[in-house]
Amino acid sequence: MGIVKYLLDTHTFLWSAIESRKLSDAAKNAIGSAGEQVFVSAVSAYEITNKYRIGKLPGFENVIENYFDIIKKFNVNELPINMKHAHFAGAFEWAHRDPFDRFLAAQAYIEKMVLITNDEVFDMLPWVTTLW
Repeated sequence: MGIVKYLLDTHTFLWSAIESRKLSDAAKNAIGSAGEQVFVSAVSAYEITNKYRIGKLPGFENVIENYFDIIKKFNVNELPINMKHAHFAGAFEWAHRDPFDRFLAAQAYIEKMVLITNDEVFDMLPWVTTLW
């Protein structure tokens, strides 16, 4: 089957960082055993800081202030946004308009990654493989 690469949804990354009890056992196992094959999108960095700035993530000061240390501690890789991701995220048909989710879905598909998420909105996309 080959090596499985995982992309963390934004909430999965946050829960891994500060509220791991919210993660499913399958998510914990995948994150813990995948080693260097776990990725966090640049989209998540933007989503977290933007939502914190506008008051939607109160109490997450530690994550904002220590974001890069948390990334390093969890040994996850950065997944940058490229033109293919942006083009596909904007083009595919999906009633869900959240730009963060659209980017994550596009990245998971294009990079052949399993998206670790408990957000059922991704179930509408048969071409995105999820794990929870």
